[in-house]
Amino acid sequence: MAYLANWPPALKVVNLGSEVFARSMREQGATVYQVRWEPPARGKVELIKILDRLIGREDIEEANRQALERYHAAQPVLIGIGKAGEVIPGFKERMLLHAGPPITWDRMSGPLRGAIIGAILFEGWAKTPQEAERLAAREIEYSPCHEHSSVGPMAGVVSPSMPVFIVENKTHGNRAYCTLNEGLGKVLRYGAYSPEVLERLKWMGDVLAPVLGKAIKLAGGVDLKSLIAQALHMGDEVHNRNKAATSLFMRTIAPYILETGYPLSDLRRVLEFINGNDHFFLNLSMPAAKAMLEAAHGIPKSTIVTVMSRNGTEFGIKVSGLGDRWFTGPAQKVKGLYFPGFTEEDANPDIGDSAITETAGLGGFAMAAAIPIVQFVGGTPEDALEFSRKMYSITAGENRFFTIPVLGFRGTATGIDIRKVIETGILPQINTGIAHKDPGIGQVGAGLVNPPWECFEKALLAFAEQYT
Repeated sequence: MAYLANWPPALKVVNLGSEVFARSMREQGATVYQVRWEPPARGKVELIKILDRLIGREDIEEANRQALERYHAAQPVLIGIGKAGEVIPGFKERMLLHAGPPITWDRMSGPLRGAIIGAILFEGWAKTPQEAERLAAREIEYSPCHEHSSVGPMAGVVSPSMPVFIVENKTHGNRAYCTLNEGLGKVLRYGAYSPEVLERLKWMGDVLAPVLGKAIKLAGGVDLKSLIAQALHMGDEVHNRNKAATSLFMRTIAPYILETGYPLSDLRRVLEFINGNDHFFLNLSMPAAKAMLEAAHGIPKSTIVTVMSRNGTEFGIKVSGLGDRWFTGPAQKVKGLYFPGFTEEDANPDIGDSAITETAGLGGFAMAAAIPIVQFVGGTPEDALEFSRKMYSITAGENRFFTIPVLGFRGTATGIDIRKVIETGILPQINTGIAHKDPGIGQVGAGLVNPPWECFEKALLAFAEQYT
């Protein structure tokens, strides 16, 4: 009788697939749990057959273990600052490096074109923007930063005279390079090239780099891996939130800055510049990630992604077992929060080498460590937790050193596996700044974005062709 008195019973429904049924059940008072599902490999029979051949292969699993072991063993240490043209391998005269996969002038986005013009003016190769643009279209050689063991945020343009951080992986001996962070506002990496931008770049080369470079030498180098691990326990994910990491770096290097012997006015300005730029550490987390991932590259039969990068037109990835081949697709629009006066119509598609952080298990993969970041990139605290949890479905392992307190100090999802991306349909989660589509305007917001599916599909097809 008690059962009849409670008739009809409260319904609890698990709905798989289309949400139409779930909505109708909710309208009738049922509790509905919606399960996201789609067929493996988006239902593409050819890809499913390839997955059947590749998943569970012990030689591939062993290759991935080797790649992850080399990544985990890497010890990125900031050892100095040098001029790009003198320290970056393969840098030629009249060459400019840029973010993302290879691209020609005629296909470059607005921010990248603006940064190219600014770099040409900075080098003194042209006297006016118009002259620089003519030179850019005909006489400059362009090459991706990643093809020179380097990384650059947003447009990522590097010219020969620019100072760059030198990060050495003390375990394997490889080095990675990155420009110094300019701060926010009108900056070269967003395509600005006004006199104030060029003057700041000159000051960075003439004052900031010598002072900071000498301080790094006096300190005997800076252990970046340790700083990143600490910062994740202090609310950073070291892509779009670097407040703690920059503070830790400042505490580490400030005493040595004071010992450099440079004029007090220079020391004061250097300290104020670093202290006033919460993003300063981004240009250290990026080469640290690059140095670790480059150690994991070139392992035959490994399906681990070692590069994710975008140039504002295309998104490109590299895979450990597939050498130096790029696998590309169209750069995506970023969904996020815009600064007052700007909308999605103003935004350039996804741009920058900073997705190297996500490739290393940081950034969007570690958003659960930096929940306040949703106020900057959009979403909710629950989203931040879910993004980090979801990434475990597409990686080969968990990080031994970078952990997330709110997840019980679980290591971040690390080692993106192209097989798992295709099998699950889950794409890597990236958080990023949003550049205006026109050069010189700068950042207009920040948000969330995924790589295009095409990159991973092309990589899997190439892997199957080479290894089956």
